[in-house]
Amino acid sequence: MKTKKLTSNIKDLSKSLGFQLVGVSNAKTAMKEPSVNLQQWLDLGYNASMNWIKTRKEERKNIFKYFPEVKSVISFGYNYYSTHNEVNSMDKNYKISKYAKGEDYHVIIKEKLYEVLSFIKSKEENINYRVCVDTSPILEKAWAQNSGLGWIGKNTNLISNQIGSWFFISEILLDIDLEYDNEFPNDLCGTCVKCLEACPTDALTPYVLDSNKCISYLTIEHKGEFNNNLTSDLNGWIYGCDICQDVCPWNIKFSTETQEKRFLSKDTIKDMTKGDWEKLSEKNYKKIIKKSAMKRAKFDSISRNIELNNKNN
Repeated sequence: MKTKKLTSNIKDLSKSLGFQLVGVSNAKTAMKEPSVNLQQWLDLGYNASMNWIKTRKEERKNIFKYFPEVKSVISFGYNYYSTHNEVNSMDKNYKISKYAKGEDYHVIIKEKLYEVLSFIKSKEENINYRVCVDTSPILEKAWAQNSGLGWIGKNTNLISNQIGSWFFISEILLDIDLEYDNEFPNDLCGTCVKCLEACPTDALTPYVLDSNKCISYLTIEHKGEFNNNLTSDLNGWIYGCDICQDVCPWNIKFSTETQEKRFLSKDTIKDMTKGDWEKLSEKNYKKIIKKSAMKRAKFDSISRNIELNNKNN
């Protein structure tokens, strides 16, 4: 199939599956600046205890070390925003990031990507590929920007001028040529610093996140107790943190309801009261988070987060 037609068909199918954003990069595109930025970020220790980022840093810097045959990087954006998952400012309940309230996005997005891949394989039988949903050692946001999906904002999230930043990024890497899109040309954050001012732990400086201070890192990735060098206040969050996205003008103006009902808050999570969380047993926790991205944090970590929030109330 002709390259231009195949690329067009891939994009049409992807959008019919609910992906709002689809773009394609030439894998040979120089990615020097993101690679340098990654190394500087690691040198500053901003990855905190996330040693898995450092372990595979060379693959992140150079996609050919991850997939030597790659020619094309298809980047996808799938909106997960819903008012159903909003935190009510008057609600005194514990807070959970919007992305984690529904079913596990890794499974759902990968399911959709394999539908796209199945179509590609029906046209190009002898292809090699990689399907990536958040766990592969590539610079996903940089490739998405390079594919024209948006720009990396001051809060370090990828932002689209069409739908804001409430979307999952994923990729299909192929060893065939496609028609390539242009890099997103502009940084549309301008002089806005709302995300920097709103971060309660000062984890953000423009375009740089210090994970050691980030509530999302602390509530999910950090293991064990908190020490005085971390934070004394999680601001009500027990899994993740959405503050820097909540205040972003691009989200306030352009957020739209997701088409994927499985991303809506699971009843087992939505119906939990503050008292329910405080009385939670490990057995019930496993039931509540079944098929949810929240399983990334173990019961001990959630209990620790609840305890610290209680100390500050």
